[in-house]
Amino acid sequence: MFSWMGRQAGGRERSGGMDAVQTVTGGLRSLYQRKVLPLEEAYRFHEFHSPALEDADFENKPMIMLVGQYSTGKTTFIRYLLEQDFPGMRIGPEPTTDSFIAVMYGETEGSTPGNALVVDPKKPFRKLSRFGNAFLNRFMCSQLPNQVLKSISIIDSPGILSGEKQRISRGYDFCQVLQWFAERVDRIILLFDAHKLDISDEFSEAIKAFRGQDDKIRVVLNKADQVDTQQLMRVYGALMWSLGKVINTPEVLRVYIGSFWAQPLQNTDNRRLFEAEAQDLFRDIQSLPQKAAVRKLNDLIKRARLAKVHAYIISYLKKEMPNMFGKENKKRELIYRLPEIYVQLQREYQISAGDFPEVKAMQEQLENYDFTKFHSLKPKLIEAVDNMLTNKISSLMGLISQEEMNMPTQMVQGGAFDGTTEGPFNQGYGEGAKEGADEEEWVVAKDKPVYDELFYTLSPINGKISGVNAKKEMVTSKLPNSVLGKIWKLADCDCDGMLDEEEFALAKHLIKIKLDGYELPNSLPPHLVPPSHRKSLPKADKGE
Repeated sequence: MFSWMGRQAGGRERSGGMDAVQTVTGGLRSLYQRKVLPLEEAYRFHEFHSPALEDADFENKPMIMLVGQYSTGKTTFIRYLLEQDFPGMRIGPEPTTDSFIAVMYGETEGSTPGNALVVDPKKPFRKLSRFGNAFLNRFMCSQLPNQVLKSISIIDSPGILSGEKQRISRGYDFCQVLQWFAERVDRIILLFDAHKLDISDEFSEAIKAFRGQDDKIRVVLNKADQVDTQQLMRVYGALMWSLGKVINTPEVLRVYIGSFWAQPLQNTDNRRLFEAEAQDLFRDIQSLPQKAAVRKLNDLIKRARLAKVHAYIISYLKKEMPNMFGKENKKRELIYRLPEIYVQLQREYQISAGDFPEVKAMQEQLENYDFTKFHSLKPKLIEAVDNMLTNKISSLMGLISQEEMNMPTQMVQGGAFDGTTEGPFNQGYGEGAKEGADEEEWVVAKDKPVYDELFYTLSPINGKISGVNAKKEMVTSKLPNSVLGKIWKLADCDCDGMLDEEEFALAKHLIKIKLDGYELPNSLPPHLVPPSHRKSLPKADKGE
């Protein structure tokens, strides 16, 4: 086990989640600083790709970044999650948010401008200073005491317009800023308006800036209550077609459909769908604190692999340069031949093509460098990273898994997340197998007369029908045998291999639940137990 694990864990008793997080965070920081950082510095990785990571990058809370065209509901979405306004918030049908706003937890409500924010060592934004005053004047941190923000931070981005004018007038490289955030956040949520599915040139470039971060991207089709069911199907199809042109991934992106604001639905036909989609999205966001360590580890692995590939590229260019004459001509030739060099390095070092940086962007950057000042390949630096990827990472992954089992489950709480966790407005409350849970009368009783008529056509003997006769009726549902077998187990309360009229009615009720699209329970809930069979169940001790 690593020495740093012993240093951090030894000499004191574990106090739970916080110690676990600090141990893993310390391990990640140590690996990066000792193994990856020396390789990055030797081959100017920070000038080509991404600035060096700092302590705050390892210690910060999970972050979510919202990206979308203007008036798709990005700021409203944040307001919906927090259930309160935040400093700097502006909402309207016109382009309102013209700044990047980091919404974070603070004991007192207030805001910090960008120039002050990038000199705060406790915030993970110090490296954003390289984008200059034009960006920093459009960057701020909004702090407020909100329960949701104790677990996550949210980045609100400027609304994207169409046209070249906006791209030029920003004064900073918008896509480069998005890429910087994308490398550090845990989720990238792309918001679309059901009425505006066109993807502008700048939005397309912004999405392409997320190359290599596909696992972080989620898509939200917002304001879906403003169209009817038929239109929604067409809108969804058009959205998937548009995304397919700009996101080159074989997997289909997860799209969450709904209306994410605290106002009445304009069209309630798809209310159940919207509720289910919102719950899925909430669960995804709520799980981020639990998965934060794994995400940071995954990002470190991706960064280490890219640093290795970058070292091979830079050292190859250095090796090919002449000692005396024709340096400029050779440089131009090497830049032109960069795609061939990629292929050559892939074969020589057994590297996947997906690990290499984009050719065109690399060619443009190389124009500004003197290849003779690059360093030759240093095998010890490469070996250190290989050793980390082969041995250290697996040990750290084991530590993370162990700590996840030992520490209490971390979930985002507060705001909109509390409104759907308990009570009658929890998803699925009073539906499917949960129907009738808070009623005195047996929920199956209302349909039992119909089921009784069927029961007496199946030749009951001594008030019960055999499994063979029950099967004849149950298979008419066309459900697979695996499902019908589970229903039989649930309905045969006394396990005698036969069904009385109440058990048969229960079996028909469970079949109806499954045919209506709900899942069957793993064990029979107390409210579904037939009345004549309840007396045989052990009574719970009221004192417990």
